[in-house]
Amino acid sequence: MSKKLLTGSFQLMKSLNRSVILTIIREKGPISRAEIAKVTRLTPPTVSNLVKELLQTGIVIEQSLGESSGGRKPTMLTLNSSMFHVIGLDVGSHHLKAALTNINGKIIRKEIIPIPAGVTKEALLTLMTNSVNQIKQETGVIEEHIIGIGVAMHGIVDVDKGRSVFAPNLQLQDIPIKEYLEDHFQMLVKIENDARAMSLGEQWFGNGAGVDSLVCINVGRGVGAGMIINGKLFHGQNFISGEIGHMVIDINGPKCTCGNYGCLQTFTSGPAIAEKAISELKLGQQSLLAEGDLAKISGELIYEAAVAGDAFSRNILAQAGRYLGIGVTNLIHIVNPKRIIIGGGVSAAGSFLLDSLKETIKQRALTTPAKETEIVLSKFGEDASVMGAVALILAELFSTRSN
Repeated sequence: MSKKLLTGSFQLMKSLNRSVILTIIREKGPISRAEIAKVTRLTPPTVSNLVKELLQTGIVIEQSLGESSGGRKPTMLTLNSSMFHVIGLDVGSHHLKAALTNINGKIIRKEIIPIPAGVTKEALLTLMTNSVNQIKQETGVIEEHIIGIGVAMHGIVDVDKGRSVFAPNLQLQDIPIKEYLEDHFQMLVKIENDARAMSLGEQWFGNGAGVDSLVCINVGRGVGAGMIINGKLFHGQNFISGEIGHMVIDINGPKCTCGNYGCLQTFTSGPAIAEKAISELKLGQQSLLAEGDLAKISGELIYEAAVAGDAFSRNILAQAGRYLGIGVTNLIHIVNPKRIIIGGGVSAAGSFLLDSLKETIKQRALTTPAKETEIVLSKFGEDASVMGAVALILAELFSTRSN
């Protein structure tokens, strides 16, 4: 990281004791200095000095006075959520989503930029840079008030080096995202696989709050999972943990983009669902979808037809739910999480997908508690990965690990 990145407000905020205090204010604020000292077991003078420094950065502000316990009313501290911001980027197969949020994860501005077919590494990095510049210009946010840029990238990501090792849907390899963006913007950049980022976002802002054993499944053009075990994101030895889309569930199934046959995503991804519907309609199945151009059928159109009462479309989504249920059951038997969260574009199908998924788990899981594993939809739907990208930066800021 360049020397410039080691200075400024982020680095002033970032030390073990400051991060501990920031985390306490984030989780329990508004809170007094005395209460912080009690919770952290730091001495009152230490807390007072560190809070003074945090007040100078502007990330912490004083609020109205709290309740007195007999003496002078204490001044309460809270995060200045309106001043500091994070930019999150979600790099998908066809679109790049950019979002500016405050430090409480509230989206202030969101942009969706098409990714051209056949994009090169250089063109993709330029597109990412332009998207950050665009969102800065449109919001007028002061650059010094941006804590960092988080990037959720599909495929295999080397988190330590900040590089995209392989982005299969773009057919690109070895993209130096962290290095490029840090050199360009002179601020902290963190990069993570989209499904793992999604799980972090749900843990921070969404339906994974307070849960330390969690799996998030991102079902879109592909299928991936992010696993949080004992409160920490699990990466695996070579950063391929969670590639459940390439779990083979039918050795005689369709060929996958990875070269194998019968992978989970060949039955449950958005394109796979559309392909299944088209092939059955060509065989003469009756459906509202048969009235239009079959080539234009998408997962979204299938969902809309299901909402309109189309039995064929409902059955197609239920089939996908059953296959996803098989994959999720396998995951339960391997990881045994407390909660599983389903996100991504396909999750918009809601109960049309979820009902058969849950029924499959009840039929196939080994034990009664396993059959009753909590299955919920993402709080953020299609924004789950970009919120995860934002959480990457906040997790770094509020981390209580020593540097």
